[in-house]
Amino acid sequence: MIKVYGVPRSRAMRVLWMLEELGVPYELVKTHFATGDTRKPEFLKINPNAHVPALQDGDTVLFESLAINLYLARKYDKGLWPRSVEDEGRTFQWTVWAMTELEEPVLTTLLHRVFFPEAQRDRAKADDAAARAKKPFGVLEGALADRAYLLGDVFTVADLNVASVLSWATLASMDLAPYPAVKRWLERASGRPAFQRVLQMA
Repeated sequence: MIKVYGVPRSRAMRVLWMLEELGVPYELVKTHFATGDTRKPEFLKINPNAHVPALQDGDTVLFESLAINLYLARKYDKGLWPRSVEDEGRTFQWTVWAMTELEEPVLTTLLHRVFFPEAQRDRAKADDAAARAKKPFGVLEGALADRAYLLGDVFTVADLNVASVLSWATLASMDLAPYPAVKRWLERASGRPAFQRVLQMA
């Protein structure tokens, strides 16, 4: 049985979404970053970075949510893994891009608009991050202008990985209206039954 360490309202959501898409049995081991769970010695043996999620699949132990998703999509392929080496390269490209270009401005906006207690929120930081997010939003808009999904006409792990990061933009009330292709794509991705099941876990 696959074990996922984390809670739905964290980056573990990305891994849970993938597992729900694949229909693979798994156990969610509730591990909360805010209560000290990730700093316990038994968890540090699984992920010495003290972050969630982590995944245990038999003797294989992995951390980093989007890397876990690449592994799961390839091992338990149900049509989410790309069919050519070229599309594998594009999948790696978009996955790394989601972490290096997209996640930080979206997450910073979310933290300072929603998650932090009111006294800890900095409106200037939120507005600056939202402004910086326009560049990656524009890049994604260009990629989706003439196609339904990042690799073409079929939803793949590339879409899941990027959409799982961008989904925070909705929670942060970030304006996607100037990016109609991105908005439609995110609505299609987040409307998938597997994602909706994960939302009900939270």
